[in-house]
Amino acid sequence: MICEVIWHGRGGQGVVLAAQMLAEAAYRHGFRGVTATPTFGPERRGAPVIASNRISPEPIRTFAQIRKADLVVVLDESLFHAVDILGRLKDTGVLIINTNDAARYVLPESIHLFTVDAVGIAQRHHLMREGAPLVNVPMLGAVARASELVTIEDLAQVVKRKIGDDHLSQNLAALEEAYSGTTMRKHG
Repeated sequence: MICEVIWHGRGGQGVVLAAQMLAEAAYRHGFRGVTATPTFGPERRGAPVIASNRISPEPIRTFAQIRKADLVVVLDESLFHAVDILGRLKDTGVLIINTNDAARYVLPESIHLFTVDAVGIAQRHHLMREGAPLVNVPMLGAVARASELVTIEDLAQVVKRKIGDDHLSQNLAALEEAYSGTTMRKHG
């Protein structure tokens, strides 16, 4: 069975890199069908950006755009005002939001909501670019917590390979903190 993931973020947040790292971690974990696909045009820093993954135990033969995903990851919650995020999530899907206010989201009970304060984590670990927090690695920690696609160890190995030595320890600490700090909101 194929698991489809859509990442919503803004240009400069590392959405495309996060999707690539998830694909590599899934392959390390034993999945033999993995894709990471960016969907953007001539966007500038701050514009909405989408990336996606398909992850399967078997090779993947479809490369069409994902219409409705099993898992949607939102790096910037202000995108709910600009993009139809819930319209891209299956009725019984998993939604992971970078927020420190889970109570503000009123969702159908069939959607499994996970939240993490990735901005706070990035700030605590000094993961910043041009004054803005880099939340892609903390959001990968949240994906590991909310899904059974990859382990935190798989992701740590990929982060070690992809991130420069200058920021490696901060990124690994942020990955672990996000994994530990991701919570699922219970309905009712």
